[in-house]
Amino acid sequence: MKQTDKPQFRISIARSDEEIKAAQRLRYNVFVQELGGVAGSIDHAKKLEKDQFDLISDHMLLYDDAIGEVVGVYRLLREDQSNHIGQFYSESEFDLSCLRQSGRRLLELGRSCLHADYRGGPAMYHLWNGLADYIKQHEIEILFGVASFHGTDIDRLVEPLSLLHHRYLAPPELRVKAQCNAFETAKLIEEIDLDRRLAMLKVPALIKAYLRLGGVVGEGAFVDHSFNTTDVCLCVDTTRINKRQARIYGGGEGL
Repeated sequence: MKQTDKPQFRISIARSDEEIKAAQRLRYNVFVQELGGVAGSIDHAKKLEKDQFDLISDHMLLYDDAIGEVVGVYRLLREDQSNHIGQFYSESEFDLSCLRQSGRRLLELGRSCLHADYRGGPAMYHLWNGLADYIKQHEIEILFGVASFHGTDIDRLVEPLSLLHHRYLAPPELRVKAQCNAFETAKLIEEIDLDRRLAMLKVPALIKAYLRLGGVVGEGAFVDHSFNTTDVCLCVDTTRINKRQARIYGGGEGL
């Protein structure tokens, strides 16, 4: 797959098994081949990364019609959909009781990825606008989901994780907690001792994008050895997005 000089982006919600498989193939390309994930739900023969949540979720697809391929995906799981199997994906890693008890409309964002040839350009902007439309359609109030650092060595990630804890910790009503807190195996660096610029450089771009929308992180981090990642849980209260963030969110400027 190679991006053309003039990509023709189009957002669509998957309506068929073949479209869902297109999302799962891109996920395999990114999460398995590129990042080294080894989760048991992977179908290596067909090169699909899939799990039980795919059957009940909506799958947002970003097409480049110039080449006829899916180049970006988002898996979207509303609370009414999650009730079919009794949980969100994130609940295998984080205690979501505070969100569950909030009485607000929840949407879990997951399996977000772009093909390598489309990163750093307008592709994520188009996915984000599609997400904004979906949220308006379903009157979503709280966005949340697992966001990942590559690798499982906490000692190498302690600076950015400490920065997120000190500067972006969620208020109590949104403060989900890691089921098995990786911070217990690595000492948090005190904020006064942090090189904040260096720490932020180590924060993945997608996490930074959520932070610019007013996102906050739950307490602790979870090491997911099956996907070779260290995960935090991000939450965004859609009612708290300020005017500048709303321009980013609604199409005024790209992420």
